[in-house]
Amino acid sequence: MTAAHQPRTTGREAGSAVVEVLLAVALLVPLVYLVAVVGRVQAGTFAAETAAREAVRAVVTAESAGQGAARAEAAVRIALRDQDLPEDAASLDLECGHAVCLTPGGDVAAVVHVAVPLPLVPRTFGSRVPTVVRVDAAHVGTVDRYAAVRP
Repeated sequence: MTAAHQPRTTGREAGSAVVEVLLAVALLVPLVYLVAVVGRVQAGTFAAETAAREAVRAVVTAESAGQGAARAEAAVRIALRDQDLPEDAASLDLECGHAVCLTPGGDVAAVVHVAVPLPLVPRTFGSRVPTVVRVDAAHVGTVDRYAAVRP
């Protein structure tokens, strides 16, 4: 190209690309972190909902209340593992509507509490910055009313 066809640049525009890149990075980094946090919290929500539903299903289909409780704990661990959460991140509370848990027509409720760890936040900051988001889910199921009473 000849000098007549080249665009003219003024001294005012020199270095503006650096400012634009820095501004873009300053806006993109928090946005990417926000997407990561929302994704992890959503995974925790999926895990809590699935764990509560499957825990109730495990109890109401079990042969005994003890077997049902063990199967419910296993269902919670599987739901957490499915969402890449640590197995110790959740707790399970089971409640029965009757004194005998598997009474036909009785209700069984499960409440799952999940502590979702935030990405890239070390646990050493726990006293200054929240390191986890707590997610809860509950589910109620009914024992088959035509089933035999199980211990």
